[in-house]
Amino acid sequence: MPRRTALSVLSLVGFAGGVAAPWLALLVRLWLAQAFAIAGIAARMRGPLPGGSGLLAAVAGSGVGLAVQAACPILLAVGLLARPAALALIVQALLLRVPGVAGDAPLYWTALLGWLAVFGAGPVSLDRLLARGAESVAVPGAAVLLHAADRITRHVGPLAQLALRIWLASALAGLGLAALHVTTSMRLGSAALLPPVPPMVAALAPPAALVLAALLAAGLATRLAALLLLLLVPLGAAAMAGEARLSWALLLSLPLVHGAGPLSLDALLGRFLRRYEAEPDRTALPHVVIVGGGFGGVAAARGLRKCACRVTLIDRRNHQVFQPLLYQVATASLAPGGIATPIRSLFRDQPNARVLLGDVTGVDLTGRAVVLDRGRIPFDYLVLASGARHSYFGREDWAAFAPGLKSIEDGTAIRRCLLLAFEEAENATDPEAQRAWLTFVVVGGGPTGVELAGAIAELARHGLAQEFRAIDPAMARIVLVQSGPRLLPTFPEALSREAEQALRHLGVDVQTDRRVEMVTPDGVTVSGCVVPARTVLWAAGVMASPAASWLGVEPDRAGRVPVGPDLSVPGCGGVFAIGDTAASVAWRGAPVPGLAPAARQGGAYAARVIRALVAGRPAPPPFRYRHFGSLATIGRQSAVADFGVVRLRGAIAWWLWGAAHIAFLVGGRNRAVVMVEWLWAYLTFRRGTRLITEAR
Repeated sequence: MPRRTALSVLSLVGFAGGVAAPWLALLVRLWLAQAFAIAGIAARMRGPLPGGSGLLAAVAGSGVGLAVQAACPILLAVGLLARPAALALIVQALLLRVPGVAGDAPLYWTALLGWLAVFGAGPVSLDRLLARGAESVAVPGAAVLLHAADRITRHVGPLAQLALRIWLASALAGLGLAALHVTTSMRLGSAALLPPVPPMVAALAPPAALVLAALLAAGLATRLAALLLLLLVPLGAAAMAGEARLSWALLLSLPLVHGAGPLSLDALLGRFLRRYEAEPDRTALPHVVIVGGGFGGVAAARGLRKCACRVTLIDRRNHQVFQPLLYQVATASLAPGGIATPIRSLFRDQPNARVLLGDVTGVDLTGRAVVLDRGRIPFDYLVLASGARHSYFGREDWAAFAPGLKSIEDGTAIRRCLLLAFEEAENATDPEAQRAWLTFVVVGGGPTGVELAGAIAELARHGLAQEFRAIDPAMARIVLVQSGPRLLPTFPEALSREAEQALRHLGVDVQTDRRVEMVTPDGVTVSGCVVPARTVLWAAGVMASPAASWLGVEPDRAGRVPVGPDLSVPGCGGVFAIGDTAASVAWRGAPVPGLAPAARQGGAYAARVIRALVAGRPAPPPFRYRHFGSLATIGRQSAVADFGVVRLRGAIAWWLWGAAHIAFLVGGRNRAVVMVEWLWAYLTFRRGTRLITEAR
């Protein structure tokens, strides 16, 4: 195998192991936690701890000992103080014996606990989440203990990996040396310190057992040997207890995922292969510039993580916004920080990616550079993911009186307008002025308009209840204007009717087949009728960013850049457009919708094309958008969901809508914050972010 190919294989295997390692650590912790918890419960039902004697048994039976035994499985499960918890459980398993558990299980558990004690709980844990802050916490010795744990992992870790390999190899070697005495629980000597071997593994021919033992002990092709043994475990299911079978599988998964460690022939071979591998000159690598830090731009940048290129992502803001929940910021349901993530934090672990804050003003195709308000950025490949803006269909003067919803700034500005409207109505002495302040007009019956109208109705009827004296917020009038014959025109007609009925049940005045003819500071004219309203919100249409004018190409009716089957812009070599910027017919011949999943898929595909171009490989098949469904919520416990064949409505669709949006939020902190805010609002009918901030 050529050296470059071998290095590529090693990199791929290492990457796969890195992806699987956090989840393996989580699985090991959860398995051990439930095993010890069940054993502890069984022990309480049986009475005093069997098998213990002397001082250790007395300590274990004391109140402190029982509290430790009860707390350690919980700490292990959540990954908090996992190392001390693992050490305490090792003492229980080895010295005191696990109450109510006989056989080989404690031996397996001790090996897995020892791994956790050396390497820690892994990335998916509270220990890792709190590690940086714990270094400077006002607790004496905290920083020292953290540094000691790091040193243990660094210095003892290689020895622990070597010991595990030899421990597993010894059992296999015993099989080969005792060819005529293969049993389902092979031991060497009476100490019974070697792991029992599953039946099908024990049935290996002696030469095969010795070869696998030698590979494990020497650390040569370790992952392959562990995988072969792991594949044999299910075949012995009928003759081996479930606990032992899973424990054996988890033990084999450790060298499979983490490799053999530094003290191995695998590591020696890897160092030899990389010895003459020249460090690439990063300045000479192809430069990929991505304009826009939304769903599409971030997906494209992440897709180039392993590509031999430099990536520069440019955005006018330093954060990515989860736009599907932006209307909840506008209606005081969520704080802006719950749906926004700093872009730089997304690429903390991607060395080839750079983030720039800037406003793109053009593209110089001849000079192959992106023009910013503060300079130029040269590129070899360009991905335009600059999104969309509000469209007032030629009446841009309406923008001052009917704000749209595309950014965090828009959301907080609309929140200010909504809350100020109730305050002004409370202060008004003229009934006509009071009614105008309590009238809210939402223009546009798509998902944004429907969700916004429903959220305003919920805010007026429940969120502000009993907080005003001169007005009743529940008397507010919410008008939803749709130019077409029905709401949610991209949904099936039955779901559109369901959404309209749900809105009317909330008290929303739904007006279909009506057009907005004029918007002024005092109200809106709808099909010849003047509606006095001091608050008008625009959700009627979008227009793509000026990317087409940057490139000098003819846009479509929505201002989008026409692209080819590979999302490249014809006539502009190496330039791609994705998301709301692109006019693509990759949805079974129909235009790709301006949705977050479409932008993500387009960004990932553009990255695949660029990776193929950089590596000199054939291009991937043409882009095909996969539509997984459409969701829209209407107030409390009401939503509609269209998955093609399956169509849902009501409470079940509402729960599904919430779960989907939580899942697609970026970052565990944002998910936790949004879930807590939703739970609070659901149980109390109160909004926690009703702040009126000053306009800029």
